Amino acid sequence: MTTSGDHADEVSRYPEICPHHIDRTPMRMKWEQLTMLHWRYPPDQVQALLPKGLTVETFDGSAWVGLVPFQMKVDLPFAPEMKRILHFPETNVRTYVHGKSGDPGVYFWSLEASSLAAVVTARTTYQVPYLWSTMSLEQSGSRLRYETTRRWPGPKGAHSLVEVEVGEPFALGEATDLDRFLTARWALYGNVGRWISYATMFHEPWPLHHASVVYWEDELVAAAGLRQPTDDPIVHYSPGVSVRCGFPRRG
Repeated sequence: MTTSGDHADEVSRYPEICPHHIDRTPMRMKWEQLTMLHWRYPPDQVQALLPKGLTVETFDGSAWVGLVPFQMKVDLPFAPEMKRILHFPETNVRTYVHGKSGDPGVYFWSLEASSLAAVVTARTTYQVPYLWSTMSLEQSGSRLRYETTRRWPGPKGAHSLVEVEVGEPFALGEATDLDRFLTARWALYGNVGRWISYATMFHEPWPLHHASVVYWEDELVAAAGLRQPTDDPIVHYSPGVSVRCGFPRRG
């Protein structure tokens, strides 16, 4: 398992600026009103829930699990804008891994989305576990409220409710090594059976804000097979970024 944050060369694995560029892309997206909540976990517990070929990455001796709700806006170059289908709230449960190549990335246990068409498309192209859910995102001033209830597949009814208060933006150079480890991720891994896929992502550096949890209750982390966290999470917020996806390839 990779332990990160102890040496400068390890921290450089998670640069604040995307290390690659994507010219040809099957999909452009915007991730908006995005909140990241993270908790520590024993590495062996997280590793036990990963497919063969992926290794959990750690920081300060811990694996980290994220609950990330946001607003997704998909732009397909070959299709007209269809807001009802392509603009929808999303919530994912994730951790941080590398494959046989050693390249760091995100691994998702679940990605809840309110668009059934998006669920079907993402499952067949990027091999990531999208699930159909009833979702809402509401904003009042600096406070945001995200709510999710899973519809298909099971466990049906798994629920998440998160309310956060957004604070001041990070000052230049304020982000710590842990902030970078949790947020500066430029690729994703997926799997179907023994097949591990890998796809790079490109977007501008995150415009991060400080944020605090007002209220949260969640069943999505436990639905992934993990112990449900009880302690308060580390929280980051971003108003959003524009994203280009690379074509998936073998990881």
